[in-house]
Amino acid sequence: MTSEADIVKVEAEQIKSFRDFLFSYNKLSELCFTDCVWDFTSRTIRDQEDSCAVHCAEKFLKANQRISQRFQEFQVISNENAMAMAKKAG
Repeated sequence: MTSEADIVKVEAEQIKSFRDFLFSYNKLSELCFTDCVWDFTSRTIRDQEDSCAVHCAEKFLKANQRISQRFQEFQVISNENAMAMAKKAG
């Protein structure tokens, strides 16, 4: 049975996860808008701007995915080293 403390903990983790997602989304939006939108004299988006925004978003997402992957690899190695040290000490 889950306790109220467990439910609060899960909700806090979900809020943190959503906050992290919003931070990344806002960063992506700001970067790509700043880099790719040049013409403010028209309501339409030029093909160059559209293409730039798509490439910018793809590049950002691929980089973010790669960073996350490397962080996970680092965490696995770090955990393995910590367990090996604990075995030596214990």
